[in-house]
Amino acid sequence: MIKIKKIVLGSIYNFSLFLILMIGIQNSSRKTAINLLFTNTINLPISFIVGTSFISGSLIGFTLPLMNTLKEEK
Repeated sequence: MIKIKKIVLGSIYNFSLFLILMIGIQNSSRKTAINLLFTNTINLPISFIVGTSFISGSLIGFTLPLMNTLKEEK
């Protein structure tokens, strides 16, 4: 029950961060492309790049401990 509560609260938290990010980048005028290994991306607002990095880290940060807990219980 507690794990389900953590998953729901983490998902709500990250989804709300994503909504705030989408609202915040509406006025962003500086854009840049990301250099990947073999290609470049389209021009994206810098705030979007930073925000998605933060949200990705937050998602990984709350799922890894849950996965460890589930693995230890088995």
